[in-house]
Amino acid sequence: MDIFEITWFTVLCAVVATAIVLPAGVALAWLLARRRFPGRTLLETLVSLPLVMPPVASGLILLLLFSRRGPLGGLLERVGIDVVFTWKAVVLAMAIMGLPLLVRTARAGFEQVNARYEDVAATLGARPLRVFLTISLPLAWPSVLAGAVLAFARALGEFGATIIVAGSIPGATRTLASAIYTGAETGHDADTLLLLGISVAIAFAALWASNRLVERRPA
Repeated sequence: MDIFEITWFTVLCAVVATAIVLPAGVALAWLLARRRFPGRTLLETLVSLPLVMPPVASGLILLLLFSRRGPLGGLLERVGIDVVFTWKAVVLAMAIMGLPLLVRTARAGFEQVNARYEDVAATLGARPLRVFLTISLPLAWPSVLAGAVLAFARALGEFGATIIVAGSIPGATRTLASAIYTGAETGHDADTLLLLGISVAIAFAALWASNRLVERRPA
């Protein structure tokens, strides 16, 4: 069991997953915080669904969608892209499971931004995108970053969805969580405890950083 390789692979996939969901997550957070529209509750429910569903259920949905016989997997196969049981499936599962935490935390930050600042800028002729980039996002940035860190931490610990859609293939899709499970199941206690310590340390650091960022959020 190559502990360094597993750790590096997991961290790299978690970083990629977080980077992928960050733009969409921030946009969704702002939309839910600032706009009222038909279907808003439905959208909010769909975004939060991975938090309350069994992770294996989320993984099964991803498997049905992205397998070669699935609607999305079939389209991707036509252009030569395989997702299921590859590193792409690991990133996909991590992204889906981390998105709700990013949206919820970032949304709280946007909701605390005084809308009067945005209204004044709009009155002075600033376009909506400029208002967002120069006022809304900078004021909510601590919460956005905290949400991104939480999404990263959730991605690091993802197991249920990943094991369904990506498996635990040594050197290909094995993450910290799946390696800990495999090690405990096969009796490799020393390696398993080391992986457990690494996982706890990274998760603790990420949560500590997220909490510190939330504390710095402007009142």
